[in-house]
Amino acid sequence: MYCGSIEPVDPRFLKLAADVGRGIAARGWQLVSGGGRRSMMGAVAVAARAGGARTTGVIPGSMVEREWADHDSDELLVTESMRDRKAVMETHADAFLALPGGVGTCEELFEVWTSGYLGLHAKPVVVLDPGDHYGGLLDWVRGLRDAGFVEQAALDRLVVTREVDEALDACAAPVPEPRYRP
Repeated sequence: MYCGSIEPVDPRFLKLAADVGRGIAARGWQLVSGGGRRSMMGAVAVAARAGGARTTGVIPGSMVEREWADHDSDELLVTESMRDRKAVMETHADAFLALPGGVGTCEELFEVWTSGYLGLHAKPVVVLDPGDHYGGLLDWVRGLRDAGFVEQAALDRLVVTREVDEALDACAAPVPEPRYRP
């Protein structure tokens, strides 16, 4: 799970995160998140736990020191760096779901999207974007495709959804074989 972790945030985003957490719990899944207790990241974890889901938070030590950690996680894994955090999250996750967020969310999304496109993992990469939060970014990427810098197969590797159930269904869907050919 990748999403915003900065406060304050519009209450509709907190509701979206909580709805995702409840949906994860209702499916009997576990949540792997960035290990923060604030904003959307905290809301998704609280709702998932309230519904009975196991939560694993992965957080760099520097963020624990700033008192950002979700110490209520069933398992809180503390890493040396953000790079280590991303690697641990990738290892523990069966799918990647991005909710609205900022540059950190975008950076994490682009990394797992790219590695999936390159065939380095076969896990779904899904964006839940009910309010067109990522519209401009996706338009930009389509422009990169139109200019010849990005193959359509890369765009096809990302599943963009508008509804919570649609996003969670996509997280459980099989991923086609990579079409990237170096």
